[in-house]
Amino acid sequence: MNWQIALPEIVLSVLGMAILIYGVLRKTAQAQTVTMLCIGALLITGFLEVTRAGGVGYNGQYVVDAFAVLVKELVLVGAAGTLILSLDYNRRQGIARFEFPVLILFATVGMMGMASASNLIVLYLTLELQSLCSYVLAASARDELRSAEAGLKYFVLSSLASGLLLYGISLAYGFSGTMDFRVLAGLLASPASASAGAIVGVVFILVGLAFKIAAAPFHMWTPDVYEGAPTPVTAFFATAPKIAAMALFLRTMAEPFGHLLGSWRLLIEIISVCSMILGALAAIGQSNIKRLLAYSSIGHMGYALIGLAAGGPIGMRGVLIYLITYIFMALGTFGCVLAMRRRGAFVERIEDLSGLARTDPALALAFAVFMFSMAGIPPLSGFFAKLYVFLAAVQQQMWVLAVIGVLTSVISSFYYLRIVKVIYFDPTAPAFDPKSNGVAFVATVSGLFTLFFLVFSGPFVGWAGTAAAALFG
Repeated sequence: MNWQIALPEIVLSVLGMAILIYGVLRKTAQAQTVTMLCIGALLITGFLEVTRAGGVGYNGQYVVDAFAVLVKELVLVGAAGTLILSLDYNRRQGIARFEFPVLILFATVGMMGMASASNLIVLYLTLELQSLCSYVLAASARDELRSAEAGLKYFVLSSLASGLLLYGISLAYGFSGTMDFRVLAGLLASPASASAGAIVGVVFILVGLAFKIAAAPFHMWTPDVYEGAPTPVTAFFATAPKIAAMALFLRTMAEPFGHLLGSWRLLIEIISVCSMILGALAAIGQSNIKRLLAYSSIGHMGYALIGLAAGGPIGMRGVLIYLITYIFMALGTFGCVLAMRRRGAFVERIEDLSGLARTDPALALAFAVFMFSMAGIPPLSGFFAKLYVFLAAVQQQMWVLAVIGVLTSVISSFYYLRIVKVIYFDPTAPAFDPKSNGVAFVATVSGLFTLFFLVFSGPFVGWAGTAAAALFG
């Protein structure tokens, strides 16, 4: 059965349960101590992930290849970054409970399973493990009305998406007789022989996964949840779960349903275009920076989906490069947002950044780097992320998709550059309180990665290419 291929996930689960028991038995356990233990568990898991051999186990239901390893490492980076960002915030907001980091730990187990799922039931179970933890995390500031509202909205709408996904899985199984990705790929090798019911099932699965990555028009939950959830939780939603859901999207579309590309490519193109247009236009009028970043994330998922629509190893490589750069941009940006604290209270309005360059030049520079990168301005990492997905579209002669991507990228530059303008040219507002060490660490590491990606991009591009090839190997 080769159960050892899931050793990192097993170790992380055991460590998570041990830390949970420690928190329950030690009534006086400090949340910061538990958080540090959880970060240590993530580091151990990351080491095990890159040192153990890959393969297929559990009767073909679980696969570990270069693609899975890359995605899992990105998920671990996102989870660890979130825990570091939460240390000071949770303490100041009075929500520093030991359950918070443990929930992120178990959500990470689910996300790692999503990257290796090779069976429709494993896909659903791992996705729901991550989602169940996320519902609680969104409402973790239980004394705040908007946090409770965010958790409820996420729960209700995510339940609807899970129902659609499960219905699609049942259709795919009913018309094929199997849930195994490899067997499905063999049965659907000829698009002409694929039943209409199986194709309808693919559409429902696609819709369910599109909700999980917050792609338009299945984005309804995103702005309210991003704004209402505690900021570290918002940072978590914007990074690790999106990476894992997109990975699940790629593996599901490439392996069992890859031969039906002609049947679902148009739907991916429509979702991509809707996401890019919505992300470019809806964010323009936002005054809350978390809400602006919610629409921004919708746009970024639209750009990433261009690579999926292009298909093939080149398209998948473009998506993976996009995810690598995006996770650092998002973590760094939310690190900067968490530094927006004035007289002990966290602020979220864009106008609160007025004249930041004169009161905190380092934070202003970090904000500028991330905004320029998200706008796709060279030589920052965001430019290369968009370049690779646009090149994949051009190689497949998908000119309309590429042109719309470029145009929406130009339009979205307006609201990114508006933030830079507020920071550098507007009248000076009162200075922010000193940054915590955790926030400064995450913002600095992410900023350096974003700024100097061009210098060391070779290994990451190569790793992404190897991972993409593994999907078609």
